[in-house]
Amino acid sequence: MRNFVTENITPKGPSHGDWVAGWERSPILDALRTLLSTGAMATPAIARRAELSHHEMAVLEHVMEHPTGPSELAGRLGVTTAAASGIVDRLEARGHVVRQPHPTDRRRTVVACTDSGREELLGHLMPMFVSLASLDQRLDDEERRVVLRFLQEAEQAVRRVL
Repeated sequence: MRNFVTENITPKGPSHGDWVAGWERSPILDALRTLLSTGAMATPAIARRAELSHHEMAVLEHVMEHPTGPSELAGRLGVTTAAASGIVDRLEARGHVVRQPHPTDRRRTVVACTDSGREELLGHLMPMFVSLASLDQRLDDEERRVVLRFLQEAEQAVRRVL
């Protein structure tokens, strides 16, 4: 199968019109696009089920992995620090996060996920995690290497548009 994209890359690159005219769909790229679209729908759906706003969900997901200061959360969400503080206040009132002293700067605080917040989020995500773990277990070592390489390079490609 002819691949216009890889055959016609030059240091200057093809024109957009040439590239679009030569684009050939593939089942893998179609499946990846579908996965990305479905993944984009997952967070809002889980937020609705958990009765959280989109921003509350984003904060909860982030602080579950990395306790973060309110101003950094504001930057991550693209909101003012006052708005971020309100989001944290709402999550704190539900028992999902706590403000803690910053580990190295006494003047600052970080927002950390509580067990309640972790249970809320993971409770909604667990069915997906179980299915994905089952899928992963069915792969042999070589398949895992290929899938991992593809996913890592696909993530880099998606990052180029951010």
